[in-house]
Amino acid sequence: MTDMDERVVLLDDDGTPIGTAPKATVHDEDTRLHLAFSCHLRDADGRLLVTRRALSKRTWPGVWTNSFCGHPAPGEDMATAIARRANDELGVTVTDLRLVLPDFRYRATDASGVVENEICPVYAAVTLDEVQADPDEVAEYRWIESDDLEVAASMAPWAFSPWLNLQLAELAAARA
Repeated sequence: MTDMDERVVLLDDDGTPIGTAPKATVHDEDTRLHLAFSCHLRDADGRLLVTRRALSKRTWPGVWTNSFCGHPAPGEDMATAIARRANDELGVTVTDLRLVLPDFRYRATDASGVVENEICPVYAAVTLDEVQADPDEVAEYRWIESDDLEVAASMAPWAFSPWLNLQLAELAAARA
């Protein structure tokens, strides 16, 4: 499926679906609110997978971010969408999927002027598979300790996606 075939779910300000649009046309300088998800993946040792976005990505190329993100297709449940993206982007299967930030929402503008405007529930999951990253999505990846990610993001927030920085703050607040 190409980006022109892939559709995203458009939302009103309360999060109610109001239609769909091609993914390729929805991200611009005035991006309409739409549904997405983020996933933080751990391995058997409890390490967290962080990925560096491919340099060819339209927005935030080359920045480090959470394990993977995506958009559920119209009518697709989140668990299925997450499993699909985990396989497509990283070549892995996920288990122990759980919702960790159900109300996460953000709006951020890339240096190119393209806006992300998403209601983006955040999930945690586990994989026991070896990562086989799609180079069109992921430039590189690392398995790291959660504390190391928090330190790195606090020291160099510009090196990480805006959504990851916001998620880390909300996850820390939820633990407090």
